[in-house]
Amino acid sequence: MTDAQRPEGLEDPEELKPVVRDRRRIDPETGEARVPETGDGTDAGASAPASGAAAAASDEELAAARSEAAERLDDLRRLQAEYVNYRRRVERDREANREAAKAEVLAELLGVLDDIGRAREHGDLTGAFRSVGEALESVTTKAGLVRYGEPGDAFDPMIHEALMHGYADDVEVPTATQILQPGYRIGERVIRPARVAVAEPTEALPETPAESPAADEPAENKDDQS
Repeated sequence: MTDAQRPEGLEDPEELKPVVRDRRRIDPETGEARVPETGDGTDAGASAPASGAAAAASDEELAAARSEAAERLDDLRRLQAEYVNYRRRVERDREANREAAKAEVLAELLGVLDDIGRAREHGDLTGAFRSVGEALESVTTKAGLVRYGEPGDAFDPMIHEALMHGYADDVEVPTATQILQPGYRIGERVIRPARVAVAEPTEALPETPAESPAADEPAENKDDQS
């Protein structure tokens, strides 16, 4: 029966024959193991090297990406540290400039503060002059200006200036016994050192050379000996 004579819907008897596939893992003729086929008809053994190469390439790309990401992270951290250091340096310089400007202004007022102090010591700080003087001292104190220097302070050449020098039995170290002019500072910055009279222990007094006996001998004795 030809295809033209076959009624519609009737399939070809050849197509209805069962398909037998040999799925034995061992070839009965050679006795060797067979390589299984994949769904697309290719051998699994042939596709394995290709997939392994692709996996290796993928691992290399991943490692390269991780290395690049680590480098970028290090660059970011370094830039952040540099920026933090820059901000600290700017703030430090700004604070130093502010303190220097403040010290320069307050240094111009030290003479006025000295006059107020002397007037107070002599009892002349009264009336309106007293109010103005105390107001000025209050403003300078709020600005950070500190007056220092008291009799009995240990002499420190970093903050004291010795204008007079002597020796005393009642001191054990060089001591400021008299404040001739008070000192002023802002924080650790000395605006003007305290001018003082310094006394050292008598043990530090240099010894005078002993006089020779011949110098004390009367002149007539020398003549007799001659």
